[in-house]
Amino acid sequence: MTEWNRLLRDQFEWHWEHQVRARLAGLSDEEYLWEPVAGAWSLRPRGAAATPMAAGSGDRTIDWAFPPPTPAPFTTIAWRLAHVIVGVLGMRSAAHFGRAPVDYATFPYAGTAAEALAQLDREVGTWLDGVRGLGEAGLGRPCGPAEGAFADAPLATLVLHIHRELIHHLAEVALLRDLYAHTRAGGEPRSG
Repeated sequence: MTEWNRLLRDQFEWHWEHQVRARLAGLSDEEYLWEPVAGAWSLRPRGAAATPMAAGSGDRTIDWAFPPPTPAPFTTIAWRLAHVIVGVLGMRSAAHFGRAPVDYATFPYAGTAAEALAQLDREVGTWLDGVRGLGEAGLGRPCGPAEGAFADAPLATLVLHIHRELIHHLAEVALLRDLYAHTRAGGEPRSG
């Protein structure tokens, strides 16, 4: 018998354990908040938002606008990690796995890379424990109204979607770390 729950978890767990988490090790505060282009969205000290809207309950807020501008703004590692922690994982775990409610407006965003990685580790653990707890039967139940377009879809569809989002956004973070290492930390960019 195929163990769909294990296979769905393994889709992201393997990537997390063998690629992503090691690539995040050693993230510095400078990298975390580095703005490689003018007008980048980031996490900023309260009162210093670069956007017409900002959200967050702590000392830092996340740059935000609704509707988002076109083209979409460039976002920093800090912004991307916050999006994964809150919008991709936290809100879904709250809707389906008993995590305390969370949203962009009420979240206390991390001011340091170490704090953000600790938040990310907790949210990844909560998500994977929640998926594990669904068992085989739970993967087939409908997502429900909290998921809008996914409301009638089985939870397995949402799990696959969240895993795609995690792989996508965390690969972006890895690429930004490479860019930082080869430009900012390693000197000026080469031309030609």
